Amino acid sequence: MNHGYTVKNGDLMNYDSTLSYIMNQLPMYQRIGKLAYRTGLDNTLMLDEYFGHPHRKFRTIHIAGTNGKGSVSHMLASILQEAGMRVGLYTSPHLVDFRERIRVNGKMITKHFVAEFISNHKSYFETFDPSFFEISVFMAFEYFLQNHVDVAVIEVGLGGRLDATNIIQPLVSIITNIGKDHTEILGDTLEKIAAEKAGIIKKHTPVVIGETQPETIPVFSGFSERLEAPMVVADQTYGIDYSMRTTDGYQVFNIHHNGDVIYPNLKSALMGHYQRKNTVTVLTAIDQISRELPVSKEHVYAGIRNVVKNTGLSGRWQIISANPLVICDTAHNTEGIRVVMQQVKETPYKKLHLLLGFVNDKDILGILNYLPVGAEYYFTRLSVPRTMNETDLAKLAEKSGLIGKSFSTVKEAFEKAKQEAGRDDLVMITGSNFLVADFLEYFGKLTTLGEID
Repeated sequence: MNHGYTVKNGDLMNYDSTLSYIMNQLPMYQRIGKLAYRTGLDNTLMLDEYFGHPHRKFRTIHIAGTNGKGSVSHMLASILQEAGMRVGLYTSPHLVDFRERIRVNGKMITKHFVAEFISNHKSYFETFDPSFFEISVFMAFEYFLQNHVDVAVIEVGLGGRLDATNIIQPLVSIITNIGKDHTEILGDTLEKIAAEKAGIIKKHTPVVIGETQPETIPVFSGFSERLEAPMVVADQTYGIDYSMRTTDGYQVFNIHHNGDVIYPNLKSALMGHYQRKNTVTVLTAIDQISRELPVSKEHVYAGIRNVVKNTGLSGRWQIISANPLVICDTAHNTEGIRVVMQQVKETPYKKLHLLLGFVNDKDILGILNYLPVGAEYYFTRLSVPRTMNETDLAKLAEKSGLIGKSFSTVKEAFEKAKQEAGRDDLVMITGSNFLVADFLEYFGKLTTLGEID
């Protein structure tokens, strides 16, 4: 079925009213949490039938994992763009603009398409109450189809087995790593979470596992063997011993395999040390993808170097300004925070100012245990209903020896941190995707007003 671009059900909704409908009326996990999560694929299969299986008309790559799947998705999309392909990219959550979720060759979906898609199909959606995520997945599939993509990189929303994206038949399935996140939905052990994410493994389809974890490798191996899906483990294939920062603002790696340097001086626009693991995962995936699509080493070098420019990736060890150094990172669980805090330790500064906010269903005590006692803290609430109250966060943090002030908005917290930070200090904004989203939205307004150099 080709729904085209013609509005069939009344007048075209304007973009603002469409966005309000999408964000406020459809059940949305990012806002309300577990209540929005669908425990089956019934809605997805109904939508797939209604739209005529659009994902079958272009090639796909599927990416799951606890941390790193966004970075891996963007790097792969950038490499494929450099190879001359028309590339769809579906990721979540967005930071500032809903349209960040759906891109073709780095350009966000048009406002007109968003409005027209909802106008055309709203009456059907209201017959069975699909979720925000289910609707956004099929908006992406339809957009990619209408824009004639050669391949689409599809990031899993949550888990894998029951995720609305899990109807595609990809060229390769990728699982970056497993950590204890969303345990109330996915399970309370690494093995249980791995089994949920292993649900994206398809019969006779290569699967790349990013990290060797003793609890999860047997789970993945079992799925791989039953489905006759060739499995490759990235950190057993390639290695990065260290990285350096270049004077022109890149992180540079030497990638080795069996003792030989395979990718010397590979420059990445992404500055987080955790990108070493993600990059190894990407290279292992490219080995599989290049069997089906024309991708060369030159495309890999260009794609990783130009990932921010090509795909608009933000919020990953993103350096906002200097003097004081301001950095934001979307780390939002214990594993992510642990790695980010290790990099903070290796970053020169005189005093650390940490701006923190969390959603209330995370392992907040576990995260707080990785934070330094000597820093100056600015606790804030987020602009989503799932936010933890800033005063409750401050009280909880105090029990861990973390002392600071509370603020009702990210704007107030950042303004105070900026006021108190010296030129040689570090202001770090981390703890939640939504904290970084709120900060980047405010920072964007400051930049527009010329208030930040």
